[in-house]
Amino acid sequence: MKTSLMQPRKRVKQATALTGLLLSSLVLVSCASAPGAPQGSEQVRGKLTTLQGDPNLAERARVEFREAEAAVRIAEQPLPEADADLGKHRVFMADQAVAIAEAKATTRYAEDQRLRLGEERDAERLRARTLEVSNARDDATEARDAADAAESSQEQAAAGAALKAEEYQRQIDALEAEITDRGVVLTLGDVLFATGSAELQGGANGNLNKLVSFLNQYPDRRVQIEGHTDNVGSASLNQGLSQRRADSVMSYLTQQGIAYQRLTSAGIGMDRPVANNDTANGRQQNRRVEIIVENPPRS
Repeated sequence: MKTSLMQPRKRVKQATALTGLLLSSLVLVSCASAPGAPQGSEQVRGKLTTLQGDPNLAERARVEFREAEAAVRIAEQPLPEADADLGKHRVFMADQAVAIAEAKATTRYAEDQRLRLGEERDAERLRARTLEVSNARDDATEARDAADAAESSQEQAAAGAALKAEEYQRQIDALEAEITDRGVVLTLGDVLFATGSAELQGGANGNLNKLVSFLNQYPDRRVQIEGHTDNVGSASLNQGLSQRRADSVMSYLTQQGIAYQRLTSAGIGMDRPVANNDTANGRQQNRRVEIIVENPPRS
């Protein structure tokens, strides 16, 4: 009796164990065949994310990046283990799409950089050319201003020289002198001295004072004073008289402040007549003192 009761219980335990074993097998099979993201999809996603975060590339191939994004999303879709080859293919295609987007963006970035550098070079050339033209214009303006200044200076110098020449001639006319190769020659007649005398008479001061004023304006010029006589009397007497008269004029000039070193005197006597000694008028012209003021040195 007891044996017959034990057998049903044993069968129940066996059935329960078998049911548990079947359930465990089903769970294992279910876990083994659950879909998952294909291998390599994470790496492809990482590449794409890095490129999308690069400001130099992300905006230069928008179409290609959209296509790569779509390919990566497809590659990330979970697949059962039985579709592993399909997953590999999708990952490969996604990787290719990412590579194409990167290549396109990199090419366009390089092209943009080349264009930018070209524009910078063109701008630099333009700036250099503009500066060159500006400098040339400035140089031309300076040259023109210098030429105008030189012309104006020359005109002023010419005007000044003309005024000086005019004033010089006026002074010569006031002295009743003559411009010769020897210099300015002032001739003082025999009214300077009494007959046979070397002492200056009072009326001589007027002309001599004009000469003093003239010499003070031209302090660099030397003066030669020459005494001359007619042929009345001996040659030695006339030579001595002409020397004393030249010395008298020289002495007067030094008394008026003309430096002694500028003056020389000489008695010529009757050797250089300017008129015929056969007439009274001619002899009067020969009795004279000539004062020669040297010409200025030629530049």
